[in-house]
Amino acid sequence: MGHDAHRWSTLPRDRTLVVAARTVTSTVRALEALPSLLRGDARVSVVFAHDPTSAFGDGVPDLLHDAGCRVMPWHQLADISPDLILTASENVDVPDGDCPVLVLPHGIGFQKFVPDSRTAGTRLSGVVPDALLATGRAWLAVSHPDQEKQLLTTHPETSGRTLLVGDPCLDELTRSLPDAAAHRRALGIDDGRRLVVVSSTWGPTSLLARDPGLPARLLATLPHDEYRVAAVLHPNIRAAHGEWRIRNVLAPALEAGLLLMPPVHAWRSALVAADAVVGDHGSVTLYGAALGKPVLLAAFGEDAVPGTAGALLGATAPRLDPHGDLGRQIEDAVATHTPGHHAAVAGRAFADPGSAHARLRTALYRLLRLPEPSSAPSAPRLPPASVEAAVVSSWTVETTVAGSEEPVITVRRHPTAAAGDRAETGDAFVHLACDAERERDGRLTSSASVLVRRSPATTTAEARRRIRDTLDRHPGCLLATVPVRGGGSLTGVRGAAVVETTVTGAMADPGLEAAVVYTCLRAQLPLGDGFVTLRVGGTEETVTVRALPSR
Repeated sequence: MGHDAHRWSTLPRDRTLVVAARTVTSTVRALEALPSLLRGDARVSVVFAHDPTSAFGDGVPDLLHDAGCRVMPWHQLADISPDLILTASENVDVPDGDCPVLVLPHGIGFQKFVPDSRTAGTRLSGVVPDALLATGRAWLAVSHPDQEKQLLTTHPETSGRTLLVGDPCLDELTRSLPDAAAHRRALGIDDGRRLVVVSSTWGPTSLLARDPGLPARLLATLPHDEYRVAAVLHPNIRAAHGEWRIRNVLAPALEAGLLLMPPVHAWRSALVAADAVVGDHGSVTLYGAALGKPVLLAAFGEDAVPGTAGALLGATAPRLDPHGDLGRQIEDAVATHTPGHHAAVAGRAFADPGSAHARLRTALYRLLRLPEPSSAPSAPRLPPASVEAAVVSSWTVETTVAGSEEPVITVRRHPTAAAGDRAETGDAFVHLACDAERERDGRLTSSASVLVRRSPATTTAEARRRIRDTLDRHPGCLLATVPVRGGGSLTGVRGAAVVETTVTGAMADPGLEAAVVYTCLRAQLPLGDGFVTLRVGGTEETVTVRALPSR
């Protein structure tokens, strides 16, 4: 980047674009937009300058390193003459000079009041300091004409300094909706399961601040075989508190199978795959509404700006009662939702959907004073993202029986890490079931009514031996179940027979088969040769139940 850089360079350079990287959120926005804008153009040299002054700057160097970016120290920026500075952080302290500064939004418009790092008060998120506006160098990209009017009211210096480009992130999300099934598979979500995305912005009025236990309560309420829950947290939360504390606060939910989405890129995949969004006044919730997802608001801060699309969402989206029946509220939201319900909100936030990349590229090249490439800009779709969740190893299982001649057994399993103990109510049977090979909490395995060995036995004789061993080592256990290679499971009942169960399809799960045998015992249904119907969610399968001779 120095005056003699040409002596060491290989690639040509007609223009120099400096990307100012200050926070993870703003840096990610730039990294997501640039590849499609400058694809294949060797005329533009891109270098990243790291501004280390943000309270939310933790993780930026690692992010740039992982992306393979060339990074220069911030102080060096004052010694060079770039042709354009690009940033998605309005707080970058741009050095003196005459090159233009293009400011991309790092969320959706100017929807929130945030603490001002320069004073003890608050400011409108997304607006650069008045001093930079006064130089006439700053250009603010907006996604809707209403945002230009909003800025003129609060910051008259923005007159003539806005560029209507739309929202590249929304366009990518929308183009990726037809690939929702692939995104669901990558996240490990089976057919027939619903994905609930819990989204939290940062700050004291956010969902996570007001109800950090909500993800765990959702996992405790929503049957695991019917639902998965993912959490999308604003990167500022991690930057402020660290990954360790976040995982410690969310430990019950994580142990119950919560998909904690990484702060970079992957959150978009969860939103594409979502069946419902539980959120607050953050941009992710607004993106979910614009994508036509059912939205429930679990928090909505007073720092939302009146008159904006976010405020309209707060006035029109249904609220989640945190103390009510969470499962019923989610089910009702999905069942009663119509895709165009939030059309007015989206219409106030996004203009000309689908054209953002083209508009932004035109603006970029105009500011660089370069002819725009003749080829059309790319229209990227999101790659599916995979996220590992903890393997659930203990369950609070609720079962009910309907009918006696042709019994139907309904099973709902809830991860014990979130659900805890439950008392039996009404006609439901409740028991604790543990994975005997994976559960590390001895208190659970010693008090479990049902223990399941997940690794299949090669023969029925081996399965019998493993059942006896399990029952001998855990005297408080009533049933022990072992799957057999080739299909089916054997379940040993303490002091009674060994039962063979066979179920086909997606419900060929030894834990579900053990729940069938346990329920038959409690309901005093015969365990001889016969059939029962197993119902999990909206799916039913026939289970063959056969008592084996004693050996």
